Amino acid sequence: MLDIQKPIPDYLVEKKNILRLILFTSLFALIFINIYSPFGADKWFNVTRLQFLTYSSLVILTGVLVVVISRIVMYYVCRRQMINIWQYLAWIGAEILMMALFYAMFEKFILKDVRIFSDLVKTSARNTALVLLLPYSILWLYFSWREKKEQIERMADIQSFPDNSRDMIPFYDDKSALKFSVKKENLLYLESTENYISICYLNKGKVSKYLLRDTMKKMEENFAGTEIIRCHRSYMVNFEKVKVIRKDKDGLKLELDNPSVIDIPVSKTYADNVMHTFSKFIQFTDAG
Repeated sequence: MLDIQKPIPDYLVEKKNILRLILFTSLFALIFINIYSPFGADKWFNVTRLQFLTYSSLVILTGVLVVVISRIVMYYVCRRQMINIWQYLAWIGAEILMMALFYAMFEKFILKDVRIFSDLVKTSARNTALVLLLPYSILWLYFSWREKKEQIERMADIQSFPDNSRDMIPFYDDKSALKFSVKKENLLYLESTENYISICYLNKGKVSKYLLRDTMKKMEENFAGTEIIRCHRSYMVNFEKVKVIRKDKDGLKLELDNPSVIDIPVSKTYADNVMHTFSKFIQFTDAG
C-alpha cells in the first residue's frame, strides 16, 4: 500500500527525468488531442487535417508550459526540502486545475464558446486529467522499474566480489558504473551536493574526497541494514567512526574519531534512526 506520508523518490525530481516527463507528456497530449479530439478540438476551425495538427500542436505546447513552469518550481523546492507523496499528488492536482483553466479560457475567449465558463472548466479538467495522469503514471512506473533494476545489478556486482575484498565498499554512479571503492574502515561520511555525492574517506592517514554523480536516496537504499546510515538530508555517516553524540542548541551533532573532520549534523527526521543505531552499538559492546 502506498504510504502518502513518505518523501517522494528522488528520481521524480532528477533533471533528466523532469525533461523526460515534459517531452513525453507533450507528445502524449499531441497524439491524444488529434485522435480523441477533446474540447471539441476538431471543430475549432474549418481546416485540413495537416493544418489542424499544426494549430493543435501550438495550443497543446502552450498549455504544457504550465507543466514546464510547475516542474521547474518543484525542482528548486525539493533542493531545499523534500516533499511528501501526498504533497506531490496535490501538486499534480494543481497542475491539472491550471491547465484546465487555460484551456477553458482558450475556448471561452478565443473560440467564443457560448457554454457557461464553469462547465468549460469541468470538461477541461476531465480531459486534462487524462492528458496528464496517463503519461505521469507510465513514467512513474518506468522510473521505479529502472531504479529497482539498477539496485539489483549493484547487489549482484557486490556479491560477485571475491571474499578477500568484501571489506571494500563499491560506489556506482547514476548509470550503475563502478567508479570508486574504499575500505569500510576508511570511510568517514557521505555528503550530497545537488546531483553529486562527496565521499569523505581516509587515504594514507589524510582526509580525502571523491565526487560521484548519484543521489543520497540511492545511497541510503544501497546501505540499508549496515552501519552506514542516513542522519541528515545531506549526510550519511559510517557509524563505526562516530566517537561522540553531542546535543547543541542547534540539535544533535556527531563527532567522528578524526579531529580534522567536521561535526556531522543530525536532523529531526533521522534522529530516531541515529539513536536506534546507537542503541545497537551499545548492546553489541555490552555483549562483548
